[in-house]
Amino acid sequence: MMPGSIVLYLNPWKLRRERARQRLEALRRRDGDHCRRCRRPLRFDLPSGHDQAPTVQPILPGANGAGTGVDNLCLCHGRCIPETRDQTVEVQERVRAREEEAAKRRRTRKRAA
Repeated sequence: MMPGSIVLYLNPWKLRRERARQRLEALRRRDGDHCRRCRRPLRFDLPSGHDQAPTVQPILPGANGAGTGVDNLCLCHGRCIPETRDQTVEVQERVRAREEEAAKRRRTRKRAA
């Protein structure tokens, strides 16, 4: 069902939501219900912006000449997006613990020397 051009002027947000829903369904049929990056299940019942909710991400950035069609898109968790994945609490805690452990090792080496 292709809406007429009058819909673009009367209710453009409805058309955008419908296209986004169709794109999400096409990606879900193609890729399944798992995150492309971490392979864990996606939760489609959560609101957008949640860590475990699906987000549509490009496989190759547009700078490489990749298209913007469904072929270049994938479903990922919000926490698995490359630009923001190091900002999660879990990752920050691991980094902090690793840095503390390295500092302890340096201190023990200095004492031994």
